[in-house]
Amino acid sequence: MHFKTTAETAIMPGLTTATQSTCRVATNLPARRPAQGTHPTGADPNRWIMHPCHPIKAYDIRGHVDDVTPELARTVGEAFAYLAKAEKIVVAHDMRPTSPVLADAFTAGVSTTGTDVIALGLASTDQLYFASGTLHLPAAMITASHNPASDNGIKLVGPGASPIAQDTGLEDIHTYLHTGRLPGQSHPAQAPASAGHVYSADLHQAYTSYLRGLVELDGIRPLKVAIDAGNGMAGHVLPDLLEGLPLDIVPLYFELDGTFPHHDADPMNPANLTDLQAAVVGSGADLGIAFDGDADRCFILDERGAPIPPCALLAWMATRLLARKPDSTVVHDLLTSAGTIEAITEAGGTPVRSRVGHAFVKLAMEAHGAALGGEASGHYYFGDFWHADSGPLAALHVLNAVGHSVQPVSQATAPFRRYASSGEVNTRVTDAPAVIRAVEEAFEERGFIDRLDGLSVSLGSGCWFNLRPSNVDPVVRLTAEAPTDQAMSELRDEILELIAGADGATAYVPGLSE
Repeated sequence: MHFKTTAETAIMPGLTTATQSTCRVATNLPARRPAQGTHPTGADPNRWIMHPCHPIKAYDIRGHVDDVTPELARTVGEAFAYLAKAEKIVVAHDMRPTSPVLADAFTAGVSTTGTDVIALGLASTDQLYFASGTLHLPAAMITASHNPASDNGIKLVGPGASPIAQDTGLEDIHTYLHTGRLPGQSHPAQAPASAGHVYSADLHQAYTSYLRGLVELDGIRPLKVAIDAGNGMAGHVLPDLLEGLPLDIVPLYFELDGTFPHHDADPMNPANLTDLQAAVVGSGADLGIAFDGDADRCFILDERGAPIPPCALLAWMATRLLARKPDSTVVHDLLTSAGTIEAITEAGGTPVRSRVGHAFVKLAMEAHGAALGGEASGHYYFGDFWHADSGPLAALHVLNAVGHSVQPVSQATAPFRRYASSGEVNTRVTDAPAVIRAVEEAFEERGFIDRLDGLSVSLGSGCWFNLRPSNVDPVVRLTAEAPTDQAMSELRDEILELIAGADGATAYVPGLSE
């Protein structure tokens, strides 16, 4: 693998790589005590009610740094420890300026319960999943993923990277923040006589070896690849992960910088792909890869700099998987293109439909023993990675596919782009339930309606749409699909007019994703 230097390309200011070493987690590691402080259960139980935008969401804890404070992180750490009932909890953080402080506060909260902490330090979210899966321990990641630099948050998982969402723990933590006790506890928990210990661990090399062992990359043809790490955690994991492969890398923004000086680390927003598109075209790259802030998602550009729809990429990966493992199950969210579902079925696989969100996709994968999963938002989940999502692992599978294909990426993925899609169109509204009811009334006699997640309407002849409220923003999210661009545009515009008529909403909000 060759990374171009600043003398070879003016696209990126430079690439810095930290040397990593293997470190096994063991009980004889030197321990350090957490900083001592006041046990938070004695604090005002109403201390979080004052916040109008509570940072606890449907899938994680995320919000402005004025709301996601060290005090909040400490109390969440304490609640999570009581909820998890584990001897140890893994904690890691991303590169945002406030993340180390929040990680220390979360660790202190865990330790006050007598629970030990395995501190990974700087890590990508999928590295945390690896630690949780390998050690079979609950874990917490301090990150706000693709959100702006002004935000931060906490992702929680159970042992084996099992999902923790609103119904599986976050609502209990919300209760603890308000009352100092979990549901069912008759009185606030008391701190034990001695705090837990904190052990530092480095699983970077073990993670790298594990991912490389999941994807057969021997024999791939030499490739030129432009990669935009977005100043996020992909810049931490990719240099070692791609070492030794026949790749000529054109790197953009590998320096870890949680202020995101070049663009937000949200590749779902087309405005954040312009630098990578220029790099692909300008360098003659075979493909481009963009990652979000915590590296749990990746987006692919073809050799022309055109984005490959995540649904088409899922179909490509699924058909290659099914050629090796016939009869496999593939989970997809309900926003996935009909073309992807058709491709899975044609290749002999079993498609399984899921609600939107990582917790629902993971649970569906576990329930059906799925080998692969994906969402229209660019998350890809792997059965051999604890059913968790990983941007770097998805990128390795893409490199495997491109490296063994004689076709350019645009041609190889063309068979999976069968329908015209609106993508996700977000409209800010004041009353999302009323808007959705109005749209449902307009279409109730025109198609088949289901309410697995928001409102989905199948109109026949390849036309369908989904309209659902956001879990994190005051918007409704519309996805429409049809066989032709004209049919899709007409359907999309009709629904947007209904939304505007029901709520007076006209503002399009780009780049919002969960």
